[in-house]
Amino acid sequence: MRRLSDIVFNQTPLVLRSSSTVKRACQQMRDRRTGSVLVVDKEGVLLGIFTGRDAVSRVLAEGRSATTKIAEVMTKDPISMSPDLTAIDALRSMWDHGFRHVPITRDGKVVGVVSRGDFKGFEQDRLEEEVNLWEHMR
Repeated sequence: MRRLSDIVFNQTPLVLRSSSTVKRACQQMRDRRTGSVLVVDKEGVLLGIFTGRDAVSRVLAEGRSATTKIAEVMTKDPISMSPDLTAIDALRSMWDHGFRHVPITRDGKVVGVVSRGDFKGFEQDRLEEEVNLWEHMR
């Protein structure tokens, strides 16, 4: 089973400071073709995550402006995972909590981010088998 460190190896995740605007975050997500921004402090410690879902539900749907700071609309203190964990660990967490992106951190500092699209078919298949097993056990 692949480790998360294998997936984020040589990755340069999209990282912005909390004072950045929603407009800048959305432009960067578009330009980098990614669905999330990891929000960090000046030391690179993870503070939050801002996703395309946040842009829709917390910005557009609420009538906020493009100059809104991402600190106001990000998910604060997101669940993050160690790069030493496995891909299936990340998929389980995504399934259990209903999200699409998981920040990967070591000692609180960002080393990468994984999204559902990063996982291979056999990893997805294994999660599906586990979910089906749990459903049958209820």
